[in-house]
Amino acid sequence: MSSENEVADGHHGYIDDKTQYLQRMKRIEGQARGIAKMIDEEKYCIDILTQVSALTRALQGVATGLLDDHLKHCVLDAAKLSDDAGKAKIQEATDAINRLVRS
Repeated sequence: MSSENEVADGHHGYIDDKTQYLQRMKRIEGQARGIAKMIDEEKYCIDILTQVSALTRALQGVATGLLDDHLKHCVLDAAKLSDDAGKAKIQEATDAINRLVRS
């Protein structure tokens, strides 16, 4: 059987949006490279911080989207299988939310 982090059909909750997530991550990679270039070119601190803030928001957008997909698919599917599986997925989501809040 598949790992405990996969739903019964073997797909993760974000699979329908995989292409969009990959595109967003490529843009984020470009933003990170742009920030490195700004530092290399000794740009103004506040301009760099502004770009870091934009990069952080972009990553948070990906994280909240993945969390939403996880809740709507993985958690819901696990809850349909059994109470214990549902509770485990809810705990997993809670732990992920706690990590996001701390970051």
